[in-house]
Amino acid sequence: MYIHPVNLKKHIPNTITLGNLFCGCLAIVKAFEGDLVWAAYLVGIALVLDFFDGFTARMLKVSSAIGKDLDSLADMVTFGVVPGIVMFQMIFMNLPIGDQIQFTDMPNDIGGKPVFYETQFEYLKYVAFIITIFSCIRLAKFNNDTRQSDSFIGLPTPANTMVICSLPLIIAFQPNLVFISGIIENPWFLCVLSLVMSLLLIAEIPLFALKFKNFSWASNKLVYLFLLASVVMILTLHFLAIPLVIILYILLSIVNNIFLKDKV
Repeated sequence: MYIHPVNLKKHIPNTITLGNLFCGCLAIVKAFEGDLVWAAYLVGIALVLDFFDGFTARMLKVSSAIGKDLDSLADMVTFGVVPGIVMFQMIFMNLPIGDQIQFTDMPNDIGGKPVFYETQFEYLKYVAFIITIFSCIRLAKFNNDTRQSDSFIGLPTPANTMVICSLPLIIAFQPNLVFISGIIENPWFLCVLSLVMSLLLIAEIPLFALKFKNFSWASNKLVYLFLLASVVMILTLHFLAIPLVIILYILLSIVNNIFLKDKV
């Protein structure tokens, strides 16, 4: 059966989008297994795919309404459900341990009796899913807000997910940051962070565009400074740089809105 090349190429961006969705599904599995590092890796792959699906659609000139819907649905899983589950697991893993409970009628594999522990403030872990709820609101607003055709108002869901998924990477690969790790592993901090990041998703904060209309310094000095600072932070701070880059992006956008008054 002959398939016209035009019909074939229109499915390429959607296939990339579905790859993003697949990575999100795998990240959910890994997060529930407690392997938050691999969940973060899969989110990183999904971020690359999320960039290239839109890029490929524009390059091939095959953008479609179905592609837009697929992109939002995939993003809801990868950048909405996944960060909620990752945060859920992080809060749960760091809750203070309460009383010891021993189940005498459930022998374990070595002939002893398994011991389980109650955790204090167990309800706190459910705060994490406010991230998923607000991500859904954010994506719905983005799809219907004509002001966000070229830039963003409020923190994009991929940026929010980068911040959350960077936390287990910082703990796993930068053990020398004892003070920072102590803060990250505090369940109360994680709950507050969940609330703050959720509000940033829907905040009416215009963020300056990262697209280049030309390459002149005068027209793009803010973008150049941000990219330069980001590269320096990544090279020196590694995974810790990820949340700091997002914070810098928000702060520079606020400064730009108040003092420079550049249109975004």
